[in-house]
Amino acid sequence: MGNIISDYMLDIKGETCPYPVLKTLEALENLQKGEILEVISDCTQSINNIPTDAKNHGYEVLCIEQDGPDIRFFIRK
Repeated sequence: MGNIISDYMLDIKGETCPYPVLKTLEALENLQKGEILEVISDCTQSINNIPTDAKNHGYEVLCIEQDGPDIRFFIRK
């Protein structure tokens, strides 16, 4: 989805669970309300864990894209 412009990018490829979720939530805490974080992960559990935990913490998951092993999340605080 090329029309979403992220304010920040977090590349956590190579990290295994639970670190992708923990690092994503930590990064989101530091954003201003309305800013968008782009997260890139290759941890297979991330496809479920990151969106679920982000929503549970009150963040809005705008888009999830998968390209081979890489999963890209766009999350608004």
